[in-house]
Amino acid sequence: MMAQTTPYSLMPLLKEVSRSFYLTLRILPGGVRSQIGLAYLLARTTDTIADTELVPAGQRLEALQGLREAILEPGRAPLDFGELARCQASGAERVLLERWESSLALLRALPPADRLLVQRVLDTITSGQELDLRRFAGASAENLRSLRTEEELDDYTYRVAGCVGEFWTRMCRAHLFPKAALEDAVFLTNGVRFGKGLQLVNILRDLPADLRQGRCYVPAEALAAQGLTPGDLRLPGNEPRARAVYDRYLTQAEAHLAAGWAYTNALPRGSVRVRLACAWPILIGLETLKLLRCGPILDPAQRVKVSRSQVKRLIWRSVLYYPSPTAWRRLGEGEHSTGSQAAART
Repeated sequence: MMAQTTPYSLMPLLKEVSRSFYLTLRILPGGVRSQIGLAYLLARTTDTIADTELVPAGQRLEALQGLREAILEPGRAPLDFGELARCQASGAERVLLERWESSLALLRALPPADRLLVQRVLDTITSGQELDLRRFAGASAENLRSLRTEEELDDYTYRVAGCVGEFWTRMCRAHLFPKAALEDAVFLTNGVRFGKGLQLVNILRDLPADLRQGRCYVPAEALAAQGLTPGDLRLPGNEPRARAVYDRYLTQAEAHLAAGWAYTNALPRGSVRVRLACAWPILIGLETLKLLRCGPILDPAQRVKVSRSQVKRLIWRSVLYYPSPTAWRRLGEGEHSTGSQAAART
């Protein structure tokens, strides 16, 4: 069965390409680890294709569409990702592209219901990646392009991350606690917001780096309301003016993560591994938001990142506090928790 073979064939590669997500993946129960791990591996494969800037955007789009179709209809004619693989600076990402057929073989081996969930989430993720390639076609340091509206930002965060919260919820619900008494509509909504919150944290943290590549994910209409243009964000001296817009998105990300924390605490208390797997990215995300509240946000030379030692402390605290429901709940309640918790319920 796949649940037995996947850890041996995929886990080393997942460790190489998944960065912090590997911590989450490793602690997941065996009943869902293989399916979620495979979905992540395929998403990283499509993301690698989309991000290979040495290859023209049109060629990347064609390759991405081909892989998307192969995921939705396993058994289609083979694809050639040789050129894309040769352009990878990372050996692990090169292996991702070289072993894509092995990943699809594992997808075919999944039970039908699980395979459908994986296919659906990857269909949504790749649609977001394709949209991103088209939207930012021709973008560069000299040719800055931006999202236009709040709706575009919300749609993007759903396609690349909110849908993952939905997938995670359905997979765990089916395999780990199918009979648990949960308000499924609220539970699923909070799962989507959980994913959106993590992506919004990434967008806010990576703003200077994205601007250098000609991409601005802060909507132009929000900037215009403060008398700013996307190009103004390239100048660190404009930070005081940009703060009003930026801090509003920090608050939005915080509210989404508060919904994720409510989601985590709605999980059956006996599902310790899943609760911890959800808690860790939320706690890291909240720490990142704290740093962004008080640190430079437009200076490309100062990338905000939670230290490894702090990540370890967060993990150990979550394990140590788990036996006490009160102490555990306080872990996810930062200094802005009152507003965030209220927003999570709306």
